[in-house]
Amino acid sequence: MNSRQPDRSDTRPPIPVVVLAGFLGSGKTTLLNHLLTHRGGTRIGVVVNDFGSIEIDAMSVAGQVGDSMVSLGGGCLCCAVDGSELDAYLEKLSDPVHRIDVIVIEASGLAEPQEMIRMLAASENPAIRYGGLVEVVDAAEFDATRARHPETDRHLACADLVVLNKTDRVDGAERARIEAELAALCPGIPLVAADHGRIDPELLFDRRPWTETRGQLSFEDLIAEARDGSGPADHTGHAHTQYESTEFASDQALSPRRLIDFLDRRPAGLYRIKGFVYFGVPGHEERYEVHAVGRFLRFAPRPWGRGEPRLTRLVLIGSGTDGAALLRELDACREPAPQNAGPEAMWGILRYVARPAGTDPEGDVPAEDPPAAPEDSAAPAEV
Repeated sequence: MNSRQPDRSDTRPPIPVVVLAGFLGSGKTTLLNHLLTHRGGTRIGVVVNDFGSIEIDAMSVAGQVGDSMVSLGGGCLCCAVDGSELDAYLEKLSDPVHRIDVIVIEASGLAEPQEMIRMLAASENPAIRYGGLVEVVDAAEFDATRARHPETDRHLACADLVVLNKTDRVDGAERARIEAELAALCPGIPLVAADHGRIDPELLFDRRPWTETRGQLSFEDLIAEARDGSGPADHTGHAHTQYESTEFASDQALSPRRLIDFLDRRPAGLYRIKGFVYFGVPGHEERYEVHAVGRFLRFAPRPWGRGEPRLTRLVLIGSGTDGAALLRELDACREPAPQNAGPEAMWGILRYVARPAGTDPEGDVPAEDPPAAPEDSAAPAEV
């Protein structure tokens, strides 16, 4: 495992690593290409088995960068690896020189999903962090896939978000049956329906506005130019499913216990939560960035900027959620006297704070209730 020490001159937060899993034909490569063509100005590092699975029209003019890595234009990089090379390429992609915002791994052929989760969660590379497992399921071949691959159920149980793809190929009754089976197989794990892999990239990562092409055509422009409005129907258009976004802000601290209770009970339709929280508990006055994809949850303490007001700002993205009800529940998390809380108030939050290997929690969490080990903290059942 990589033991590279952090570059103290680079203060950027760790890069989230999102894993796309699913059996052959489920549509994960189509979903990956959709993310690439609708990423805005976000710089994506991609890990695949074969460059041929990525839209080759763009790469044919983008130029090689060597060592099995290809520039996709606009700052995105792609590398073709096998499992033994994965850690080395994650280190290369996370090098600050590339200024990558998010890394997406197409897991097929690399490793079992649960093994990848353990490896990423326990990585000693300080420049990356595990960002969640997305399992892609083919609605039209659901039963046949489970018959051919009994491990399907185990993979689903590891997922933080399930994408039921190719819903355009089944009727309403069949889709309802499959969704009910998935709910029974992986209770509490959010499910997103899609066709042709079209989901909103904001469900997985923040899209930056596109402001420059850095001397070459952007990936989106190259794909559009290659299609030139002719040929087969364009199936990489914007996601047709509408998602609701609810924003919450508070200049009053939040109770860590009540917030964890809210997160434990969050509805399955709430796909993503991002932002930062102010708890104000003595010894924990930092801002705590929160990142949730499906059932995956992580907090990360960060320093406040000079003169930055102490407040909480959260964005909640979902489908079929009651925004007003979510806001009422978050309002109920406000804490008027955080300075009176003891260190035990933070124990629930600290379970989801990644700690460098070999460090100790400095007494924040008692010995009989330590933070979850990396492999456990990635398990959706514990979120």
